[in-house]
Amino acid sequence: MAIYLLSDIGSVAGGWGSSRLMKIGRTVNAARKITMLICAVAVVPILFAQFVSQLWIAVAIIGLAAAAHQAWSANLMTLPSDMFPRAAVGSVVGIGGTAGAVGGMLMSKFNGYILGVFGSYQPIFALAGVPILSPSS
Repeated sequence: MAIYLLSDIGSVAGGWGSSRLMKIGRTVNAARKITMLICAVAVVPILFAQFVSQLWIAVAIIGLAAAAHQAWSANLMTLPSDMFPRAAVGSVVGIGGTAGAVGGMLMSKFNGYILGVFGSYQPIFALAGVPILSPSS
């Protein structure tokens, strides 16, 4: 429950963060991308979740990553309306949703394979902690 609550907070904070940057004079493009950069960096500590022996510290690290992912998503979902003409927004979002669903299916298979080979979540957490490689990038 704690991780989901932190995800909720991240979702709201992501929208608030980019809106705040726009209010202080950043362009929509810059505000969204700066917020998304902060979110990408906030996911990196997930690398250390596998080495933590205390439950609530692990929950906090995973919760931070989940919150950052949701904040990223809050900004990512509104980018098409910022970048494309109104008539194209639905198609762009549909294509992106399809790509995300296919990526999710592939990651599920990949995670099963990695668990079978290594018997550990360590490689999966390592992959999740690399912003350029993680599925939310």
